Amino acid sequence: MIHLVKPARVALVLLAGFVPILRAQAPAAPPTPPPVRRGGAGAGGNYKNYDSATLERGKRTYTANCAFCHGGSAKGGESGPNLLRSITVLHDENGDLISKVVLNGRPDKGMPKFSFTPDQLADIAAFLHDGVRAAAQRGTYKILDILVGDPKAGESYFNGAGGCTSCHSVTGDLAHVGSKYDTVNLQQKIVMPRESRYGARSGPIDKGTAVTATVTLPSGEVVNGLLDHIDDFAITLIDEHGERRSFTRDDDVPKVELHDPMKGHTELLKRYTDADIHNLTAYLVTLK
Repeated sequence: MIHLVKPARVALVLLAGFVPILRAQAPAAPPTPPPVRRGGAGAGGNYKNYDSATLERGKRTYTANCAFCHGGSAKGGESGPNLLRSITVLHDENGDLISKVVLNGRPDKGMPKFSFTPDQLADIAAFLHDGVRAAAQRGTYKILDILVGDPKAGESYFNGAGGCTSCHSVTGDLAHVGSKYDTVNLQQKIVMPRESRYGARSGPIDKGTAVTATVTLPSGEVVNGLLDHIDDFAITLIDEHGERRSFTRDDDVPKVELHDPMKGHTELLKRYTDADIHNLTAYLVTLK
């Protein structure tokens, strides 16, 4: 005898047979991407996202107080090292290590103490950490159009509040400057007027921008030369014969006078706003 199976029962049996197969073929959840970590040694934390207001405050405080030595982008400057490669910065968490150095200074390296508030220290730390992140991810960084300023406002600043005409002339040393440099390098020369350290050990000295020193010894002897290094305890210079000469310092003995042809530029770093920099760039680009 042949037993017929009802269609409904067949459907249930087939469906039950497919359930394990469907479960086996269900796609696995995509893996959680690993967090991007700070480059270099230590810290061990992930990159943090800082709001633009914090970064702007940190940049302004840093530029006014630290850029002369460590450079506008914290990659090394007049006499200070690259902070984006500093073990202190790379190991820092929320300014805990940076603040100790900034508040106490490093007299042995010629770094003075700074009396910053906790909020200012936090802003500076954020600025430096964001710089580390940008450096670590430089392979994905693209320079966008930086010609976002107002040329007319830049011309007004150049001739007025910036005081640029006291040293420069658009028909003299700056004639055709917009054709000599691309926009990125032109703006870099505004924020980094002296692109390398002044010390002879950092490479050939540009005598047009070099800091010179006059040392007057207790005996009355006067020594002039290109500044190589200075701190609270010693000064080293290269005299007219190319000889390196060093003198120990005890307060104001010997008498030391520094002459910096770029002083006007470095003073402006304390006053520049982003708008000033962009406007100046936009104006100088027009000087073809």
